[in-house]
Amino acid sequence: MTTTQRTGARTVAGIEMGGTKVVCAVGAGPQDLRERTVIPTTSPDETLGAVGDWVQGRLDAGEEPAALGVASFGPVCLDEGDPAYGRITTTPKLGWGDTDVVGRLRERFGLPVGWDTDVNGAALAEQRWGAGQGVGSVVYLTVGTGIGGG
Repeated sequence: MTTTQRTGARTVAGIEMGGTKVVCAVGAGPQDLRERTVIPTTSPDETLGAVGDWVQGRLDAGEEPAALGVASFGPVCLDEGDPAYGRITTTPKLGWGDTDVVGRLRERFGLPVGWDTDVNGAALAEQRWGAGQGVGSVVYLTVGTGIGGG
């Protein structure tokens, strides 16, 4: 019996890609976080390989995520009609320009992949589960490896 079958909750694997680290988690929501890990952001092949290995480890452990959600440093292409959709585009992060994050994950796992900027992902989380609950609009600003707003 899988974890998903035990609880009846559908899980999602969340991947927050920052300039210095990637945080991966799986669960059905903020009160159901089942596993979390941090991976250093190095080269695209090394980092996305480690992310993929972590996701595979969760699958091997019996998790059955309905989807992968990725919130990434950028700039990224969010236009699904654009051939560059799912890619980190002209980033100052060395070696990451034109990296196809969504394509790699879809190819490896065959799961739906949600894709947005890291700051938009944080803004959405605050509106849904954090300090922004119950308000119509939320603005989220971050200062880290880069500066951004969502």
